[in-house]
Amino acid sequence: MPLRLPIDKLKEFLVDTGLVSLESFQLAQEDAQRTGQDLVDILISRGFISEDYVYQFYSDYFKTPFIKLRGRLIKKSILSLLPEETARLRRVAVFDKDDKGFVYLAMEDPGDLETINFVQKYVNAPLKVFLTTAKDLNYVYSLYGKEVVEDFKKVIEDNLKETARLKMMGEKEVAEEIPIVNIVDAILAYAISLNASDIHIEVLEDVVLIRFRIDGVLHEMLRIPKEVQPAIVARIKILAGLKIDEHRKPQDGRLRYEALGEAMDIRVSIMPTFYGEKVEMRLLRATAKPMSLRELGMLEDTVLIVEDSIKKTYGMLLVTGPTGSGKTTTLYSILNMLNKPDVNIVTIEDPIEYYIRYVNQTQINPQAGITFATGLRAILRQDPNIIMIGEIRDEETAEIAVHSALTGHLVLSSLHTNDAPTAVPRLIDMNVPAFLVAAVLNTVIAQRLVRRICKDCIVSYNPEPEMIESLKRQVKDIGGEEIEVPKILYRGAGCPICNYSGYRGQVGIFEVLNLDEDLRRLVNKPDFSLDVLKNLAKQKGMITMLEDGIRKAQLGITTIEEVLRVIRE
Repeated sequence: MPLRLPIDKLKEFLVDTGLVSLESFQLAQEDAQRTGQDLVDILISRGFISEDYVYQFYSDYFKTPFIKLRGRLIKKSILSLLPEETARLRRVAVFDKDDKGFVYLAMEDPGDLETINFVQKYVNAPLKVFLTTAKDLNYVYSLYGKEVVEDFKKVIEDNLKETARLKMMGEKEVAEEIPIVNIVDAILAYAISLNASDIHIEVLEDVVLIRFRIDGVLHEMLRIPKEVQPAIVARIKILAGLKIDEHRKPQDGRLRYEALGEAMDIRVSIMPTFYGEKVEMRLLRATAKPMSLRELGMLEDTVLIVEDSIKKTYGMLLVTGPTGSGKTTTLYSILNMLNKPDVNIVTIEDPIEYYIRYVNQTQINPQAGITFATGLRAILRQDPNIIMIGEIRDEETAEIAVHSALTGHLVLSSLHTNDAPTAVPRLIDMNVPAFLVAAVLNTVIAQRLVRRICKDCIVSYNPEPEMIESLKRQVKDIGGEEIEVPKILYRGAGCPICNYSGYRGQVGIFEVLNLDEDLRRLVNKPDFSLDVLKNLAKQKGMITMLEDGIRKAQLGITTIEEVLRVIRE
């Protein structure tokens, strides 16, 4: 949030009106100074105030009208007054024009006179300036993105025609030719405009598929001729610093890419397949910040359990789930909460997805001999208080992690298990003695990501009896206990903002196992049973992922169908 209020005015607004306690305000202020984050952003992330409320206050204070743009139809002729690159760079948007010739300009910081003067000269018209939120600006930028969507196939097709003359060139020469460069740039720009998290370039017998993962679901976007695939892969290899002439071994790399005014860190994985090399690219926003537990989707009772768990100075906290379930994001959120001046936090990761100030982060590099196990041994000589291990993958890493937790360190890590209780036998399978698991394991968070209902087209409805029975059968099929289907449910009707899918964005559903003395004794028994552990945990109040998902469906955050889809996978 670029707009700034004098600290004394902000304090007066929040503390004197009773919105935030003086202690909470001062703690947030200290964290802002230490981490370099914006104070208002910290207060919003901790749930003290809402973004819209702050902006409305800013509107009154700076005497600039506040405008909400999300869902607003903006004519192409208006958008074209200001190029997307310029709008994104300046953090402004033009959204209307009146009969008197005034162009309506929305911006995060109406006090930025230099930008106002620039836009006024550019559009060659007088301006009416409005205050808006970052999310509303991003909505307008997504409308530009729709132009990218419309032009995408044409860009690809036009450049594919140009590739015919490149057939006689070598791989490296072809990869640097304009048509191939344009095709790869168009693919990346298209994915970024749709907020895709992954790009898959898959080679089949006779064609190449390009698929994007959007809100956790893969969508086929394009098919291109197979003869162009080697040149596209070669171009990506050059960008990621990989060996262009290596076709038989998997390769991993990384690149920084800017498109549509946004910087992206892109992880590249290339895998040989039967018909050629498959490319997977993970898109990570370079400016992304760790989110709070509430922003991740944890409800208040779950947040309190996790907050209480991380107050312990030793032991182990694990986050479990399949690939792509948001485990690393949750770990970063917890790290951000633990990031205080009086602790030394060190991490060993693969890869480093977010950089956190004052946290010592190390990237594994097997070629240089840095694995999770060797890196962890080195970390223990760095006098850490808190250790974060990206993933426990093998017995050696598990052993060192457990012994680190035993010797006075708080250890955070992730595992691949389907639910929280299964983390216990998983560690035992890695040859960690049961008594050690019982001694060190504090908390296990299991999670999945479900799609959010689009806030701009959400509608309520009463489920029909047939639907209720169908949902109950589906729950039984996945091994869940009988559920009570809420009388009122929610779904997205479909609108231009969510591309008529009814969903926009993702949120977590969680299951938190907090080990007390009774559960520790159960784990340490010679006749330990996972089913008994699950039953006892439920008796003690553990809310399963299914139950958490149903709670979120009842609150209009997601749909029951989406919860069942994700848990079934």
